[in-house]
Amino acid sequence: MVDAETKALAQGWLEVDYLDSTRSIVEKMLADGDAAGLKTLLGSRLAFGTAGLRGPMGAGYARMNHVTVFQCTQGIVAYLLKTYDEADLKEKGVVIGYDHRKHACGVDSEMMARAAAAACHAKGIKTYLFSQHVCTPMIPFTVKNKGCKAGMMVTASHNPKADNGYKMYGANGAQLCEPHDTLIAELILQNLAPWVDYKVAVEQVMSSPLKVDDLAALMDAYYKEMGETLCFHKATNGSSTLKIVYTAMHGVGTPFATRSFATFGHNAFIGVPSQNTPDPEFPTVPYPNPEEGKGALEMAFQAAKGSGATLVLANDPDADRLAVAELQPSGAWRMFSGNEIGMLLSHWLWSKSVEKGVKDKLAVVASTVSSKMTRALAEKEGMRFEETLTGFKWICNKKFDLQQEGYKVLLAFEESIGFCCGDLVNDKDGVCAMSIFAEMANQLHEKKMNVNAHMEELYNKYGHFVSRQGYVTVPDPKLTVDIFSKLREGGKYPTSVGGFKIAHVRDLTVGYDSSTKDNKTTLPASTSSQHLTFTFENGCVANLRGSGTEPKLKFYVELHGANKDEVTATLIKMVNSIVDECLEPPKWNLKWTPLENESSKL
Repeated sequence: MVDAETKALAQGWLEVDYLDSTRSIVEKMLADGDAAGLKTLLGSRLAFGTAGLRGPMGAGYARMNHVTVFQCTQGIVAYLLKTYDEADLKEKGVVIGYDHRKHACGVDSEMMARAAAAACHAKGIKTYLFSQHVCTPMIPFTVKNKGCKAGMMVTASHNPKADNGYKMYGANGAQLCEPHDTLIAELILQNLAPWVDYKVAVEQVMSSPLKVDDLAALMDAYYKEMGETLCFHKATNGSSTLKIVYTAMHGVGTPFATRSFATFGHNAFIGVPSQNTPDPEFPTVPYPNPEEGKGALEMAFQAAKGSGATLVLANDPDADRLAVAELQPSGAWRMFSGNEIGMLLSHWLWSKSVEKGVKDKLAVVASTVSSKMTRALAEKEGMRFEETLTGFKWICNKKFDLQQEGYKVLLAFEESIGFCCGDLVNDKDGVCAMSIFAEMANQLHEKKMNVNAHMEELYNKYGHFVSRQGYVTVPDPKLTVDIFSKLREGGKYPTSVGGFKIAHVRDLTVGYDSSTKDNKTTLPASTSSQHLTFTFENGCVANLRGSGTEPKLKFYVELHGANKDEVTATLIKMVNSIVDECLEPPKWNLKWTPLENESSKL
């Protein structure tokens, strides 16, 4: 039996849903009297935050689909009309891109992108809407190149196949920060009623004079700027004998990665046939995230074995992240962490800048959970280092601020394999980063050195910063809050973990920092996210935070010292103690496998 309130929700949905396949889901639930199912789909609404929208595809307000994206975009357009001169907004327009995701219910990324464009067209706003799926970096590049007032990308990045997302960029090409997301969320709720007939508006999108598809010219501009500003050895890259395997993880990256390699003059990479064509089913990697490590790259390793390649580069499905692995003389594969890739890229870009005679006003930006090794590099070599909250919305807005001060930001990155190189885009870009990394590897190869040996050189010069990152899956967001609340215990934070004494506590949820004079955090605090930092007397820094886009409670732990083996052994012990005592997996029924020291296996 369906109660009157739930029935009204269903009827309201059916009034705006123009897609037969999703309508039929709600109609069947009504006919079957499935009140619980209807409440699941319609009783709540996907929340708009600084990551935009993200969730499973399907019918209803609590799912990613054409209707929820249309309604969300009406709120975004209302925000843009409040923020900018209307004539200027209509002239400069917005850019909308999409990936290849598709769901059995009939919802797909392209459909949602067209719904977004229809909402913009309803208010006379020009849209750069591409005729094919694109990698995410093309959206912030288009914002910069065309002077757009906003950019939107329909993608769930590396989430499981059932998910999708809707990411928004501001006029500076960076993802939105607070409080803009809060204002947009309010305007979405104020603009739920259709401005136009949804079905008719979407059908007219592709023929609208407001729709512009400049993808070919924009790609030309993107690769031209990439080659001119970030490639340093094009004349010799093609003569390298280093063999490289690339995987797109069933995503959209292959054509963009291919042209990126060509722009740098690299020899063609060796592809992974089963993974380099877009496939929304992600058949070989149910969780298509190269950050997961060796397991996610098994097919790339097989391709390398068959071709004699010693370097593997991997993009996530929307190609804004980069993972790297290298075959060692021992026969083992060495996965480089996001922190190590960040250090390698920072040092490379710094050395190339110095070679060109540019030494002043250089900067590196990293999130607070990323390694402090790049800070050591910056301090030693006279660069500015800035730390931000986690997420590229914070990282690249800080980068933008530094650029306004006249700084050249060589790299902005976070440990979760996201790298923004130079000024090409104001967001992470795996397509660009992969070719820069390959160029560095080529130069090392010519010197009879591999990347691992070079990384050891950097450790010896700047300090052995050893870090470990991981997560426990927490399916209920409330459980994450409960875990952190217990750690706080009304301000009585832990004083030691595993026998290691804690020197300072920083709580970015409530704004408390025991290390500052006024006990207030220098980074912005937010009650909407959970984030604790413990700095131990031995110099170890441990960050615990709830993910904003995935059902995970993440940990990031780093220790540095003179002897790598000793530092690593201590760090592994500390990580296991921190997870056991702070997150208490058995108590909360969370799965967790203690870490082992793998450095001796290389």
